Amino acid sequence: MILVTGGAGFIGANFVLDWVRETGEPLVNLDALTYAGNRENLSSLANDARHVFVHGDICDRALVDRLFVEHRPRAVVHFAAESHVDRSIHGPGDFVRTNVEGTFTLLEAARAYWSALDGDAKAAFRFLHVSTDEVYGSLGPNDPAFTETKAYEPNSPYSASKAASDHLVRAWHHTYGLPVLTTNCSNNYGPYQFPEKLIPLMIANALAGRPLPIYGDGRNVRDWLYVGDHCAAIREVLVRGRVGETYNVGGWNEKPNIEIVQTICALLDELRPDPAGPHGRLVTYVADRPGHDRRYAIDARKIERELGWRPAETFETGIRKTVAWYLENQDWVAHVQSGEYRAWVDRNYGQREGSST
Repeated sequence: MILVTGGAGFIGANFVLDWVRETGEPLVNLDALTYAGNRENLSSLANDARHVFVHGDICDRALVDRLFVEHRPRAVVHFAAESHVDRSIHGPGDFVRTNVEGTFTLLEAARAYWSALDGDAKAAFRFLHVSTDEVYGSLGPNDPAFTETKAYEPNSPYSASKAASDHLVRAWHHTYGLPVLTTNCSNNYGPYQFPEKLIPLMIANALAGRPLPIYGDGRNVRDWLYVGDHCAAIREVLVRGRVGETYNVGGWNEKPNIEIVQTICALLDELRPDPAGPHGRLVTYVADRPGHDRRYAIDARKIERELGWRPAETFETGIRKTVAWYLENQDWVAHVQSGEYRAWVDRNYGQREGSST
């Protein structure tokens, strides 16, 4: 039995589904079901006894303690986080609470549980913290990719809160001996991603004939990682990662945002042509967001060298799978695009109307 936090969100749900399919080991899934958490992501496990879902908050120490006592997990995989930069700009308090206070609460509960274990159970226990490449800051066009020893330089409330959580995890290992592992991943994409993030937002807007808003000049660069590859990497780190170590997980796919959008438009032109014309006509440049990091790039050689993991998907294969999934799951998209979601999109992008180029 393992304990997963945030397992109804995008990456967490993909991990839970893959975990049950690939390992068959039971898990407890603790999720607060905020706007980005969705039980519908886990509908295929509705009657599966290997998946125990608990609706609750990682900041609730009594609840977390009870889950440790009742289920006695051999590991924690910690996804639960507020994760969208734009939302962190509008409301940073939620990010500090969940990402910093929540991680602290979970670490303390895990430490109490682990300290009371004996022998092999204590030696085998692991706390795996899932983080982001955004903690490393921004790169220039010719700077080397982020390695695990790169100094932290977070530039948004989101990345600052994740950096704080990373530091807590490190400190709980060095101070208390808690057997931790940390992964820092690049931008994920794939099934079940909430349509505020770039790729699902572009797919949803294009299908609806709405503008495709591109920040600034569209040349901000990210490394893109298919979510299934990320889940496989986490499983490898949990099994064979060295305690106390950090592993960067990337897709070796550095691409500017405008190229991502152009690729999506081309796929939609092929798979779901619009009688009104090519989807690229909908591209709209909007004012850049505050503090927008120019480039991220992950150096994933450490996890490849030590654990033998490499991404199975190229960007071309992964993005085709992703677009096809959204086309086949339009009911899911409609369900998650609530009134609150639409209001947030209008608030975030409506203030940025007009070309910035």
